[in-house]
Amino acid sequence: MIPRYTRPEVAEIWSEENKFRKWLDIEIAALEGWSKIGVVPAQAVENVRKNAKIDVVKIQEIEKVTNHDVIAFVEQVSGTAGEDGRYIHYGLTSSDILDTSLALLLRESGNILLDDMKGLLATLKENALKFKGTVMMGRTHGIHAEPVTLGFRFAGWYCEFLRDCGRLESAVKEISVGKLSGAVGTFSNIDPRVEEYVCKKFSLEREKFSTQVISRDRHSYFLSVLGVIAASCEKVALQIRLLQQTEVGEAAEPFGKGQKGSSAMPHKRNPILSERICGLARVIKKNAGAALDNVGLWHERDISHSSAERIIFPESIMLLDYILTLLNRVLKGIDVFDANIQRNIALTGRVFFSQKLLNALAVKGLPREKAYEIVQKTAFEAIKAGKDFAELAKKTPEINRHFTGGEMEKIFDTALLLKNLDKLFEELT
Repeated sequence: MIPRYTRPEVAEIWSEENKFRKWLDIEIAALEGWSKIGVVPAQAVENVRKNAKIDVVKIQEIEKVTNHDVIAFVEQVSGTAGEDGRYIHYGLTSSDILDTSLALLLRESGNILLDDMKGLLATLKENALKFKGTVMMGRTHGIHAEPVTLGFRFAGWYCEFLRDCGRLESAVKEISVGKLSGAVGTFSNIDPRVEEYVCKKFSLEREKFSTQVISRDRHSYFLSVLGVIAASCEKVALQIRLLQQTEVGEAAEPFGKGQKGSSAMPHKRNPILSERICGLARVIKKNAGAALDNVGLWHERDISHSSAERIIFPESIMLLDYILTLLNRVLKGIDVFDANIQRNIALTGRVFFSQKLLNALAVKGLPREKAYEIVQKTAFEAIKAGKDFAELAKKTPEINRHFTGGEMEKIFDTALLLKNLDKLFEELT
């Protein structure tokens, strides 16, 4: 992985040293299982546990000859364990070690991602409450629609990531499965009690009716969830980019002291962090597609999935860990520009009350089609002439003759448009 996008905590999980350590842990646990049922002497297990050592460089040298990483690992470790090293890998096939250790790596990584998401959720909730009264223009199709609040936007993102968190918890559980059932999963050379022992020791579920491998539907689900979470990160980052556009200028990601926006133009403050999140999210989403392709394998197993998984698992986890952390940083330090927000609200002269006026005319008995025509005509006139829609409506006979007293003032009250948000925020708190 590129160090630029890799945090040390996750890099350590996916290091070669840790991978081989997991392999050895499972090999020793399998020997313990054999010992429990009287097949491997207890002293032999103790000797292997005490003497077996991992030498990453030596394993890599052996693999150049064997062209098989598990065999290289077994040869190297067995050579350090003395005479009892002959018991290492007894009754097992490579995927027993590979898939069970992969479950440990994915579970450990998934728990780090869950911690990342909990931190992000705390920031989203804090900002939702902080900005719940910051009224700003809502847009559909990029066009002014009706007012929302900045806190409302944050609350929506909070709820999305809360769902994502539940999805990830489910995916971590789904992937926490081990398998030590032999060459085609039939326990022809291994006792099922060994698998039961090992899985219990590592708090893994047993894969029922495995082939040579744990079924890749589990792995594709895990990576698909990572893809969904990445898409959520991209969604929020994209909104920050849109709000930071010069013509909008309502919010911006943090800009550090001494930071430069452009090598050529000193005035530039570019949303590079949010753009980076969007770019890296695309990689994670594409990797989810590769994981889905890995579900279908020849007969009881081929290794077409193996090469892809060496890339897509560490890459996706490292990148998601990075962008979750980066997004949290962006949202913690977000700059909000109230003057620009108010300027933009005023741009279209309160035409966002058009639906409120349409509904009011319908209640007064005007056919909806006719009411729509009148309101649309008035709104377009206000926009074209740069006039205030509310004032123009009050002076339009086709509209004002349907209302008495202060009825029209209530129609054009922004607070009334947003009055129901309070109930939503009560649920958030």
